[in-house]
Formats: sequence, C-alpha cells, structure tokens
Amino acid sequence: MSARVTLYSRPGCHLCDDARAVIEAVCAELGESYEELSIDDDPVLADRFANEIPVTFVDGRQHDFWRVSPDRLRAALR
Repeated sequence: MSARVTLYSRPGCHLCDDARAVIEAVCAELGESYEELSIDDDPVLADRFANEIPVTFVDGRQHDFWRVSPDRLRAALR
C-alpha cells in the first residue's frame, strides 16, 4: 500500500523538521503511512518547490506548505 501523505523537504530545513514531527504524530495516531522525498534529489521538484518547502501532499494533491496543521491533516486523512 502506498503512503497517503508525501512530505517534500530538503536536508537542514528546520521547517521540514517541524512538519515531519507533525506528520509522524498524526499518521501514527491514524494508522497511516507517509513518505518523505528530498527536492534536492530531483531538479523538477527543486524548481517547483524551491520557495515552498516543506510541502505536504495528501492522496496526490497539495495540502500545505511551510507549516502543517495537525487538525487540517487529520481532517484530510479521515
């Protein structure tokens, strides 16, 4: 089964660390999985999201960027 949540991030990004903590907690609470991809590994992603990381997708659609609201993420996963 593929992850419903995708976090696009960059190493050394403190906002990414904050977003990851929220995503990990909410996904663990709801029994969901997530994947994290570094935009530095893909020039297309780096170009697309350079100024918006972290970016969160739920079910393949952009959900949030910069900050992740636990309440909004829970609602999107229900």
